[in-house]
Amino acid sequence: MKLLIASDIHGAAGYCEQLMGAIGREDPERVVLLGDLLYHGPRNDLPADYAPKQVISMLNSIAGKVIAVRGNCEAEVDQMVLDFPCMADCNTLFDPDATNPATGGRGRALFLTHGHVWGPGIHNSVDRMPRLAAGSAIVYGHTHKKVNAPSEKHPDIWCFNPGSVGIPKDGSHSFGIYENGHFDHRGL
Repeated sequence: MKLLIASDIHGAAGYCEQLMGAIGREDPERVVLLGDLLYHGPRNDLPADYAPKQVISMLNSIAGKVIAVRGNCEAEVDQMVLDFPCMADCNTLFDPDATNPATGGRGRALFLTHGHVWGPGIHNSVDRMPRLAAGSAIVYGHTHKKVNAPSEKHPDIWCFNPGSVGIPKDGSHSFGIYENGHFDHRGL
């Protein structure tokens, strides 16, 4: 299973265009979008390349590949213009081929969320972990900062944050790749 994971585009059309190029190069089975896709939100400055209508068009062009969750900036109007579901607080994917790092057995759950309802408490994500099986991963956005590490409070749970496509708070526009049971960051 190969996933491309992105979060916090915030209507930044130029960086979304770079993300679309990465999707073409990486050729993932699915594209996981972890929320805050179109609107910049009241706590962020407008991205220099803010053009949500262009972002809508780009994301709708890959709608058949997208699995998305709601960020804290999504609204009902976003669902009206996007051709894929984007209003769930969480979703779960199961990779039957991955080796579970906690048990050594086959299969790994990936809990997908934005980080404002469910999260590992890293940076400014909420500290509210769902009950997950040992070896699972929580995959979240919201903080605009990259993470690829075990949870300190839940050492059998892996935490992955791809960073932000549009408004990074750690200095680099980025996304993530999940392949062969491992997470990696990629820059734009």
